[in-house]
Amino acid sequence: MSVIALDVGGTHIKGTVVEEGRILSHAHWHTRAERGPDAVMDTVLGCADALVARARRHGSEPRAAGVVVPGLVDDEEGTAVLAANLGWHDTPVRLWMTEHLDLPVAFGHDVRAGGIAEGRLGAGRGHSDFAFVPVGTGIAAALIIGGRPFAGEHGFAGELGHLVVRPGGHLCSCGNRGCLETLASASAIARRYAATTGEAGVSAKDVHLRAQAGDPLAASVWTDAVDALAEGLAALTTVLDFGRIVIGGGLAEAGDPFLGPLRTAVADRLTFRGPPELVAAELGHRAGSLGAALLAQDLLDGSDR
Repeated sequence: MSVIALDVGGTHIKGTVVEEGRILSHAHWHTRAERGPDAVMDTVLGCADALVARARRHGSEPRAAGVVVPGLVDDEEGTAVLAANLGWHDTPVRLWMTEHLDLPVAFGHDVRAGGIAEGRLGAGRGHSDFAFVPVGTGIAAALIIGGRPFAGEHGFAGELGHLVVRPGGHLCSCGNRGCLETLASASAIARRYAATTGEAGVSAKDVHLRAQAGDPLAASVWTDAVDALAEGLAALTTVLDFGRIVIGGGLAEAGDPFLGPLRTAVADRLTFRGPPELVAAELGHRAGSLGAALLAQDLLDGSDR
């Protein structure tokens, strides 16, 4: 018996089939969100069907499903309150998946699910209190407290990317100015470099490599990003006193060339306490789907952890 899991993103949908802790299959599909919210939901249901078929080809019958989505979610109701990249508003994802699959379905937030997976399987093992901070198109945080993700009263806890670090700065998609995401997200790094140089098609990783190679414009954009991220992480540390922060996303895969300067910058901003341990995530892009699988397994086990 197995569980199937889906991590629905604005660009890709990642799927996993897990049987008794063993990964049977991985898959990914293009979301193609430009087609509209109903088409995206149809694609998600089709991906779920494909995972069921994969499980059966391995001789394993799925007993539950897990699905995690970005944005603002209502875990209890199983609803995507606002997933702007998907066009979803108050979308009853769990209900529709349950009806389609005729299986129990666990539902949650993609970053919090990634934090669950890193806590049980990855870089958060052995730590009941830590933060998982993936740096990608946006920036969010899973706040793991007592081994469980903290969502807050309205499910908005962990929106670190919308902490204002440069008052009056660049306009953010949330409507505020100077949010962390406008400086330190991968998309912001690429966008700011392109605006400075007029060169399109350069990724955040490219900016990092150019900064290391001595490009002064790349170095300026990169330093601003690291400084802003350090301010966000220092604030997170000051408020919640985490001893470990797990950094995810593609930039963290660079290892010490990225994490070393970030560690120094965070330490420089903390006075009455030492810095947290900053480590790279271990599960990469699979964290969300593995977290969704763990949620599905917990549903079967009757666990609320």
